[in-house]
Amino acid sequence: MGGMGFIENNKALCMLSVLINTHLMMAAKACGVERFFYASSACVYNADKQRSEDVTPLKEEDAYPAMAEDGYGWEKLFSERMCRHFAEDFGLYTRVARFHNVYGTYGTWEGGREKAPAAMCRKVIEAQISGDHTVEIWGTGGQTRSFMWIDDCIKGIDLIMNNDVPEPVNLGSSELVSINELVDIVEEIAGIRLERKYDLDAPKGVNGRNSDNTKIQQYLGWEPDTKLRVGMEKTYHWIREQYVSKYGEGSSIRQARATLSTTVKDGARST
Repeated sequence: MGGMGFIENNKALCMLSVLINTHLMMAAKACGVERFFYASSACVYNADKQRSEDVTPLKEEDAYPAMAEDGYGWEKLFSERMCRHFAEDFGLYTRVARFHNVYGTYGTWEGGREKAPAAMCRKVIEAQISGDHTVEIWGTGGQTRSFMWIDDCIKGIDLIMNNDVPEPVNLGSSELVSINELVDIVEEIAGIRLERKYDLDAPKGVNGRNSDNTKIQQYLGWEPDTKLRVGMEKTYHWIREQYVSKYGEGSSIRQARATLSTTVKDGARST
C-alpha cells in the first residue's frame, strides 16, 4: 500500500505497476483462470470533481472524461480498461472495485506507505508517549475523505466477485470526515488533546472525496457500514501495541523519532 506521500513522490514507480496487471491478465487467459478480481482506486476519478472540501460524492461515471490522479490514478484507470477488454475479447470473468481509503489492523503504520488513519494513530501515540503534545497535520486539515474498515472491504470483495457486477463499482464508506475530525477521533480514543501544527507544503491529495454508494446498493443491497469511530478504536489500540513493542514506552523514543525523521527526508512521508 502507499499513502499520499508515497504516491506523490513515486509517480513513475506507480505507473510501472501496469506491468504487473498486464502479466497477470495474460497469465490468467493463458492458464484458463475462471475469475479475475482487480483492486482499483478512487484515485481514478476526475480531479476537477474533487477540488472542494464540500464534496459531492463520486459516482462511477465521474471517472470520465478522464483526469485521474497523476501516476497512480492513471495506472489504475488503464488497468480497469484492460479488465474490460479481456472480458469482451476473451470472455475472462472480471470484477473491478474502486477502493476508497481502506484502513484497519494489520496494516502499514509507519515508514511512508501508511494512509492517514494509521499515520494519525502513530503520531498521537508518539506525542502521548514522548510528552511532546504536538501533532503535525499535512495541509490545512480541512481536506475531506471517507475511510473504509478492512472487514467491510473484504466482505465487499466477496460479494462483488460472487454477484453480477459487470462494471467498476465504488467500494467505500460514505461517512465523510475532515482530516481535523479524524484527529479529533484519535485524540478522543487516546484521551489526550494536542497542539496541531499544519504543514501546508506537504502532500495532501485532492481537497475532497467521498463515495457515492448508490450503485453498489443497487447491485448488492449492501454498502460498507462500519462507523469510523468503531474501526479507529480497534486500529489505534493495535498500532499502539506495535509501537510499544518496537520502541518501548518512552526509553526508545529518541531512536523512534530519528528513524521517522530519516524516512521523511527520504521522501516517504506518512499522511
